[in-house]
Amino acid sequence: MSADMPKDPSGKPMWYGRRRSHKLRAGRQTLLETLLPELMIADPASHEPVDFGPDFGPSADAPSRELRLEIGFGAGEHLSGEALANPEVDFIGCEPFVNGVAALLADIEQMDLKNIRLFDDDVRLLLDRLPAASVSRIYILFPDPWPKYKHNRRRIFQAETLTALARLARDDATLLFASDHMGYVAWALAAGLQHSEWRWTAETPDDWRLPPKDWVPTRYEAKALRKGDKPAYLTFKRIPREFASH
Repeated sequence: MSADMPKDPSGKPMWYGRRRSHKLRAGRQTLLETLLPELMIADPASHEPVDFGPDFGPSADAPSRELRLEIGFGAGEHLSGEALANPEVDFIGCEPFVNGVAALLADIEQMDLKNIRLFDDDVRLLLDRLPAASVSRIYILFPDPWPKYKHNRRRIFQAETLTALARLARDDATLLFASDHMGYVAWALAAGLQHSEWRWTAETPDDWRLPPKDWVPTRYEAKALRKGDKPAYLTFKRIPREFASH
């Protein structure tokens, strides 16, 4: 590992880059100060297990309620679009980039979305605290590809992450990875194929060349398409626990 590679407090390489860019408009800064605390799913400084409460996520009274997780939601257009289209589904969005969090908060307020909770820090501080077998769909969409070889360990899609996600995923849960960086696509596919708890679902080229049905585009995807790049969409299924090998 490069000696100058940024690390989190545990010493692991950080998956994200900068936390903030341009100064926020007053309205969005206010949302960070008022709305974000109400929507935080957990305190990043705590190690306590996440308790969803009565009105969010699966519970003893509503064990079948669907919960989805988006890791690195960027500016949040995919997350807010999914939440708007699926009001019966709950969503957790993780994103450390302050400007992106503020943009999603603006969507939540404007669309009056009630089914989103947020985590504005490194997702690794959250994954082990979520209940096992609670999440039915996981999105990792157009993450930073960290293209330099010395930075590859900063890629979020790797064996350690897949193991953590497998714990919190329900049997047959879906994990969707999308990227326009073919080096990262090959990396993600290799990691998924080698993992004992996930199965790649593609049967034809269109299964990875085309986005899934009812897809909500992202601005990063649109930017790639404008450049003439062709994203890939990799879908994995959580192998039922009784069949998964360890």
